[in-house]
Amino acid sequence: MVLNLKNMMLREIGLVCLFLIVDKANAREFAVGGAKGWTVPSSSQVYSQWAEQSRFQIGDSLLFVYQPNQDSVLQVTRDAYDSCNTDAPTAKFADGKTSFALTHSGPYYFISGNKDNCNKNEKLVVIVMADRNGNNNNTTLSPPPLPSPAPAPSSLPPSPALAPTGESPPSPPPMTGPFETPAPTPTPTQETPNNAASPPSSSFLAALLAAAFASTLFLH
Repeated sequence: MVLNLKNMMLREIGLVCLFLIVDKANAREFAVGGAKGWTVPSSSQVYSQWAEQSRFQIGDSLLFVYQPNQDSVLQVTRDAYDSCNTDAPTAKFADGKTSFALTHSGPYYFISGNKDNCNKNEKLVVIVMADRNGNNNNTTLSPPPLPSPAPAPSSLPPSPALAPTGESPPSPPPMTGPFETPAPTPTPTQETPNNAASPPSSSFLAALLAAAFASTLFLH
């Protein structure tokens, strides 16, 4: 069992070594400035254009070739790069053939140790975008949101406009033409019937009685 454990450990160590060898073999070394090396450029865009033509990854390296008694290489901050400040560099190299390893992603700033040369654009910015496996270490920008689709037009017909509150609807037009006026209904009146007998008067009764009495006397 102990033998198996030792074999497993040796196998893992061998795999790690193999990975490091392959990774080192894939790393590239870039000669700064090409055949001319690290020197005062002929124009202000020489080093920037050179850096734009290459893709730098973690594990790659930069090779600065220059005259050691006349020039040097300084790694500096962004502010020192912009102002060609050579007083407090992050790192300084003056051996004439400097190999600088790119160990992390992000920007690297280099200027000449000769301030006059730096003012003549002997300076370089290198941006390491990804590691050896192609993983981007910088934050990737998300795509802009898609515009929302326009709302579909409604298929319903528009509703008729309502009359303002407080206004009565328009009256119908007056009717024209001859019309017959209906005859008025007669109002009933109370009449006394003609055949109703009036009560006899007292004088007429007295005359009847007198006539009856007289005829009685005449008969006797």
